[in-house]
Amino acid sequence: MAQPLDYLRETPSQTAGPYVHIGLAPGAAGFDIYREELGWDIAGPNAAGERIRVEGLVIDGTGSPVKDVLLEAWQANAAGIYAHPEHAGEVEQGFRGWGRVITDFDTGEWAFDTIKPGPVTDFNGGVMAPHINLWIVARGINLGLHTRLYFGDEAEANAADPVIRSIEWENRRETLVAHRSERDAGAVYRFDIRLQGEGETVFFDI
Repeated sequence: MAQPLDYLRETPSQTAGPYVHIGLAPGAAGFDIYREELGWDIAGPNAAGERIRVEGLVIDGTGSPVKDVLLEAWQANAAGIYAHPEHAGEVEQGFRGWGRVITDFDTGEWAFDTIKPGPVTDFNGGVMAPHINLWIVARGINLGLHTRLYFGDEAEANAADPVIRSIEWENRRETLVAHRSERDAGAVYRFDIRLQGEGETVFFDI
């Protein structure tokens, strides 16, 4: 006989780890499972624009790097166009605009190579500053976290961006900005993601 609904209890929550990388990025974890893994090549060899490297840490509430994180990135090309069926033929051949990386198991560092995206027109006809969308999952995170990476050398565009402007506290806006440096191989943008505590990164309810 079925029990009344009053007796039904919530099932335990399930986090994404600690083995999320085995299923979603097995090659990086040392498992030769798939002939070709999805997500490693974001821009492809034919994409126009400046080649850049993005790197950082995911930092917990104690200030320690989290070392079992998976990040996914979505971005437009240098012309501000996403790889989508509605825009067939408008992006370069081989441009995926999507990538997946995991953190280094020893250092917690993550990184990917891509091209710097251009400004994107939103559904209302407004212009969003160049940005990369990020989704983060790891042990202890019940739901994936959504955030955005903006570029510190795009100050004018950032100041007019509708998403950044929707964040009430200006000091919180800075948590979405990656800072540029130069290396022999080219431009590098540093973007550390803080899950909790002082300087916590802005996450979006999507």
